[in-house]
Amino acid sequence: MESVTASGLYKDYQMGKLTVNALKNLSFSIGSGAFVSFVGPSGSGKTTLLNLIGCLDKPTQGKLNVAGVDVTGLNRKQSALFRGENLGFIFQDFNLIPVLTVFENVEYPLLMVRKTPAGDRKKRVLQLLEEVGMMDQKDKFPDQLSGGQKQRVAVARSLITHPKIVLADEPTANLDHKTAYLIINLLKRMRDEMNTTFIFSTHDPKIVGEVETLYTLEDGELNNGQERGDKHA
Repeated sequence: MESVTASGLYKDYQMGKLTVNALKNLSFSIGSGAFVSFVGPSGSGKTTLLNLIGCLDKPTQGKLNVAGVDVTGLNRKQSALFRGENLGFIFQDFNLIPVLTVFENVEYPLLMVRKTPAGDRKKRVLQLLEEVGMMDQKDKFPDQLSGGQKQRVAVARSLITHPKIVLADEPTANLDHKTAYLIINLLKRMRDEMNTTFIFSTHDPKIVGEVETLYTLEDGELNNGQERGDKHA
């Protein structure tokens, strides 16, 4: 089964009288449980594409199927519901809520998008915190954590709703070399355990070296995906 399929995808922006072609005629297919990345220089369209897959923006033209749904026809409310049910997000600056504890940050998506009973929420949050090695930090606040710890919390939060797809925009950009590899290996383990599809946008060669398929964007155009060998083991 395919997680994401795009056909003839375009995205244009108007800047005054000027039309900017951010994405041009993209067609690709990403399978379920894949570990893939889009790479390219700044301004190549990587973040724009992740925003389209994440239902945060709409394509100007073309078809985009995400987790079995044609998302091009969803309205704003439907897009928000779809995100909550199917997608997880990881950001380079973590995006943790500073006034919430580690436990509460991970729990937050369940409160926002799922009517999960309190007992089930607690069980799921504690299980994921154990998986990412943050159980002993569950009562701390984000400003009491290191960068690597914050990203572990962000990983747990992205997975708490059991999403089909996690979109990760430069998730290791603010981490040191050793911590970045720990996070990458954690994501791979989570993928293997949950069969979640991970789609990265990155400049980081550490991620580039670990993904199974690499897509290169340049000036909004896509080169064919480069298979990196079977790393799903």
